[in-house]
Amino acid sequence: MSTSDDRGRADGPPRRGARSGATEAGGVAQTGNAQMLTALVQLRSALQAAHLPLETPGVEAVREARTEMIDQLEDYAIPRLMAVEAPLLTVVAGSTGAGKSTLVNSLVGHRVSQAGVLRPTTRSAVLVHHPDDRSWFGPDRLLPELRRVEDPTTDPGCLQLVPTDAVPKGLAILDAPDIDSVDRHNRELAAQLMAAADLWLFVTSAARYADQVPWEFLKEAGERSTAVAIVLDRTPADAVETVAAHLARMLASRGLKDSPLFIVHEGDPGTDGVLPPAEVNDVVTWLASLAADQKARESVVRQTLSGTIRTLSRHSHQIADAAEKQVDEARRLRSAVDSVYDEVVFDLEQQVVDGSLMAGELLARWQEFVGNGELLRSLETRVGLIRDRIVNAVKGKPQQAEQVAVAVAATAGAEVVAQAERATTELVERWRSSEAGAALVATGDRLERPSREVARAAERTVREWQREITDLVREESGDKRTSARFMAFGVDGLGSTLAVVVLGGPSSSGGRQLLDAVLGPETTGRLVTTATASLRERVRAVLEAERARYAGAVDRLEVGEDASLRVRGASRRVDDIRFADRSALRSAAAGTAPGTVRR
Repeated sequence: MSTSDDRGRADGPPRRGARSGATEAGGVAQTGNAQMLTALVQLRSALQAAHLPLETPGVEAVREARTEMIDQLEDYAIPRLMAVEAPLLTVVAGSTGAGKSTLVNSLVGHRVSQAGVLRPTTRSAVLVHHPDDRSWFGPDRLLPELRRVEDPTTDPGCLQLVPTDAVPKGLAILDAPDIDSVDRHNRELAAQLMAAADLWLFVTSAARYADQVPWEFLKEAGERSTAVAIVLDRTPADAVETVAAHLARMLASRGLKDSPLFIVHEGDPGTDGVLPPAEVNDVVTWLASLAADQKARESVVRQTLSGTIRTLSRHSHQIADAAEKQVDEARRLRSAVDSVYDEVVFDLEQQVVDGSLMAGELLARWQEFVGNGELLRSLETRVGLIRDRIVNAVKGKPQQAEQVAVAVAATAGAEVVAQAERATTELVERWRSSEAGAALVATGDRLERPSREVARAAERTVREWQREITDLVREESGDKRTSARFMAFGVDGLGSTLAVVVLGGPSSSGGRQLLDAVLGPETTGRLVTTATASLRERVRAVLEAERARYAGAVDRLEVGEDASLRVRGASRRVDDIRFADRSALRSAAAGTAPGTVRR
């Protein structure tokens, strides 16, 4: 950084390390532009596909970084690479009250941006350009998300275009909101505009130059080789030398020692919001020289563009790492679903057929149905001799058989619901052990309890099973339907008995005897096997629907298994092209073809 007088004027375009800037700039300028453009488009696509929906540790910062990277690709890197010859976009940025809008007005020579004492002043972006350059600033070329307007507005979603002959062709000046604005939208817009600019004209003041927020932006500029010029504004004359010296040391310590530093003395902008021309003459002259010198202008563009591409490629690995963590966490959540439901489904299948449900209302109704053993003893007597005794023994049984059927449906259905609730409790407990799982439970999809359909599905399932086994009894009974025993019980009574045999296990031996006596042991065995398999399949289906509900909650997040690989692959392609271009530039400078060994 060089200075000529107390204004700290610097001649020539801003440079950041001749070696680094020239190499990087030359790389982008080579014939690899088309390849690089394709690689950047692929990188943008990979970043867009790298969804980070799970609340893993530190993910919020990575999400913001991912959004910023996509925005910078769309707002700057891709459109700028497509049109390196476009006007130099200079963003005037800085802290609240630094005098940005006044500086813009003064550079142009008349009011184009609203300045004032109320904060925040600038609420939307104002782009000042030569009328002949208007075509460069359509939404298809720059900041596509911002709607173009011609009149002043406070809408942060708009970009006000101000054509004026006061700005030379090849240069555009963009007045941005305060980087430390109390309004979040202003801060976000300021960051977006700065990321889309070729050159930062960073405005600060004696009162604000040491603030933390500006230096965070300037540090970022240094890291990615963004072209920066500093304007020290609103500084009393007796403090200029001291503040400028301190500011220069701060710039040098942060990798910005080659950035020009301009001094604009504290003055009265007057009613028109414009400072005396002498106060901004150095800045005006410097910008005009850049606009007039195509090579100098392109050098600035390529310096910033190359640094941006390099930084995007490097930071993309952070997104890839986060994407891997997302996949790992999604797998953990999904594994918990399968682990819990595998266990619960197994237990339910066992409990509905091992006799453990033969209690309470079901046991009471069954005992009423079979009596104290008289029914079974009656069945053991020869039918031809005591037909009337059998009929008397089962008199009134149809009503009791229906009560048994109701008890079967209630008992089995309640067990299905109980196991669904158990599965939900265990799964939610496991999910809540991680930040991502806890956030997923809290999404508002009632994941902390079974679905409302479980109870209805369980009741419907058991009723359908009862109808199925009643039909099986009807089909399997054949010519036995004319027997006194069959006619005494009927299809419904025998169907209820079959249900009890399946649910009751060893404790329902009386029911098995009854079926054996009426239908025969072979038929009974076949019916019990079929009914048992059907019940297991049906109750499993109810819980599988719940499993699918929770698995779906994870799957709907669309955590891409290959997202990390895509991002890393796209980043490698960008780096390969960068390195190839740098190698070509060095070889050309040495007078050899790439890959040639000089002797």
